[in-house]
Amino acid sequence: MAEKKYESKDLVVLEGLDAVRLRPGMYIGTTGIKGFHHLLWEIVDNSIDEIACGYGDTITITLNKDGSATVEDNGRGIPVDKHPTLNMSGVEVVYTKLHAGGKFSNENYKYSGGLHGVGASVTNALSRWCDVTVYRNGKVYNIRFSSDEVDGKIRSGVAQGPLKEIGKTSKTGTKVTFLPDDRMFGNLKFSFEIISKKARELAFLNKGLKIKIIDDVNKNEVFYHYEGGIADFVSYLVEGKNTLFKDPVYFSGESDNFAIEVAFIYTDSYTENSFSYVNNIPTTEGGTHETGLKSAFTKVFNDYARTSGFLKEKEANFLGEDFREGLNVVLTVKMTNVQFEGQTKTKLGNPEARTKVEALALVKLQEFVNDKKNSSKIEAILNKAKGAAKVREAAKRAKDLTRAKNSADNFNLVGKLASSTSKNKEKSEMFIVEGDSAGGSAKQGRDRSFQAILPLRGKPLNAEKKRIDQVLANEEIRTIISALETGIGEDFKLENLRYNKVIILSDADQDGAHIRAILLTFFFRYMRELITDGHVYIGLPPLYKVYKKDYVEYVYSDAYLPEAISRAGRGYMIQRYKGLGEMNPEQLWETTMDPEKRTLIQVSIEDAAEAEKMVSTWMGDNIDARKEYINLHANFDREDTFMQKFKGDK
Repeated sequence: MAEKKYESKDLVVLEGLDAVRLRPGMYIGTTGIKGFHHLLWEIVDNSIDEIACGYGDTITITLNKDGSATVEDNGRGIPVDKHPTLNMSGVEVVYTKLHAGGKFSNENYKYSGGLHGVGASVTNALSRWCDVTVYRNGKVYNIRFSSDEVDGKIRSGVAQGPLKEIGKTSKTGTKVTFLPDDRMFGNLKFSFEIISKKARELAFLNKGLKIKIIDDVNKNEVFYHYEGGIADFVSYLVEGKNTLFKDPVYFSGESDNFAIEVAFIYTDSYTENSFSYVNNIPTTEGGTHETGLKSAFTKVFNDYARTSGFLKEKEANFLGEDFREGLNVVLTVKMTNVQFEGQTKTKLGNPEARTKVEALALVKLQEFVNDKKNSSKIEAILNKAKGAAKVREAAKRAKDLTRAKNSADNFNLVGKLASSTSKNKEKSEMFIVEGDSAGGSAKQGRDRSFQAILPLRGKPLNAEKKRIDQVLANEEIRTIISALETGIGEDFKLENLRYNKVIILSDADQDGAHIRAILLTFFFRYMRELITDGHVYIGLPPLYKVYKKDYVEYVYSDAYLPEAISRAGRGYMIQRYKGLGEMNPEQLWETTMDPEKRTLIQVSIEDAAEAEKMVSTWMGDNIDARKEYINLHANFDREDTFMQKFKGDK
């Protein structure tokens, strides 16, 4: 084959913001619903950074009838004077130049979540148009950008003229209105619910912030303002739970451009719920700052238990996990030169963050335990740790028993797990199937080269209501742990995962939904990285088969049944599937297991704090809270819930 010439003329030079439009995933992750809302958060983050540094206190987000969104704050306003080398206004620099902004030094923004200087410019690049109004120096300024097609090519975010002075004002701030480009995002619309949840979180994290969301499309409006900040956040997270003392403990500290806030409370549950943030960015995978806080907790409370005589001389110290049972804590860090691990900004990597958090927390926690007014709270914490230590020992025995059973030729998997033959973990997948009957069909219908089948012969235990030793005593749970090979809790190792996809396959009825909820609760509590790393899926079986002599169509939603009947025409028949066991192996493969035709819903955690609250509400003991949530939020429309219009692995 002739060698293809590669010369300078083959190099593609992307001007201005064109690179963003060509590779949007590099900047916003995806052109799906998450990336679509990312455009809004880039603008909101700029306002938050301004307010976090002491300029202004109010943000208003408006969802307009034409599909655009408006973000307005009362900060200082973007600089309007001309840049010394670029010969354009500061506003135009911010909205048309990648890696440009006021956050690369600490002169104007001591702490900032916008680290790469691409936020506003990316939003502009991926919008049909973007209109910016600045209130500054007693004057009103305006500039408009547009992404128009010229000679068959789209020029991204081009200024339609220079910044203009259009009036006078007594206020300061910035107002940005933009319309996401349907050429990039299709018919996606802003979600009032998604935006409201995120806005509430931002209000919790920024004490005193006033944030209002107005939905002009559906005539909805919410307002968030929390003077208690993260202390109010912790109270919100434990609503409906039994707490060991009334009010959350709160403390803050600052040293050398490094600040922390911590709020915590204990409940009578058996799991730890830690939520951390760095410059308002959620660090769902934790990091060095969480490690520092945990070390401080362990040291201070162990020292107090020893000096107060709660721990006798011959008794061993408590472990850190003992002090974290039932702990609900929010940690926020404000710092400069943040280093996140990976592109997703979910884990803090700065080594110095551990020592700084630990040092600040040690001082504040020592003050807490030395204050006699807190004696009843400390006693409750130590008694909780003592009980946790006993459970830990029982759990260790249960884990040892599980390992012993597994080592005996995978004792509790024999006759249950039908493993795949491939050793390639990346291509392998395991179906957790409800019932022996469906499990049998799945085993016969699968592609055994990469698909494993694990039938469930009974309902697993609800991990939300039981101690870890009780969870490990459940045979179905033990079987799942053995099959995945990762271990659980403190021993969990994602790198040992045997199957890249873990697919829950249950009937499309109430019992099936309950099994899905129980399994997801277990994964959330004891194997959370399976979810955060994108390994957990829900398989979607059909509800109906519409057929006649030469026509077959499977229907996954009641809403689509009339259309299927219309396509089938006269003489059609309908089969309603009440369960997976009613399908033969060929049908199960064709509808639910074939990667070319099936629908898989990937389980993800967009908001860890909201996920925690939802799991506690749905799977916990508080019946009234569950009823209230169902009345306010539950949507049993299967079409909406599982996105029926998509086929294939989604």
